[in-house]
Amino acid sequence: MEKSGPRLSANRKEQKALLSLLRQLRRQAGLRQVDVARALGKPQAFVTYYESGARRLDLLELRQVCRIFGISLVNFGCCPKSVIGVEAF
Repeated sequence: MEKSGPRLSANRKEQKALLSLLRQLRRQAGLRQVDVARALGKPQAFVTYYESGARRLDLLELRQVCRIFGISLVNFGCCPKSVIGVEAF
């Protein structure tokens, strides 16, 4: 039985926004999934999985991804509007 409720719905919305932000940042940096994967030393499927939500990034992985995109983890977390020009969360 799948859990539901207002809190889970809000979390799903935020998760979708996060995944969209990661994809936008990658594209804005002019990178393909394979480029990010190489920089991380991971298979391309790793990037596909976290961009699709099949896998979550831990904080250290997210920091690495942000570095590849050329932004700081602080700017990613607190100021998505300044990073990509749209409100994310």
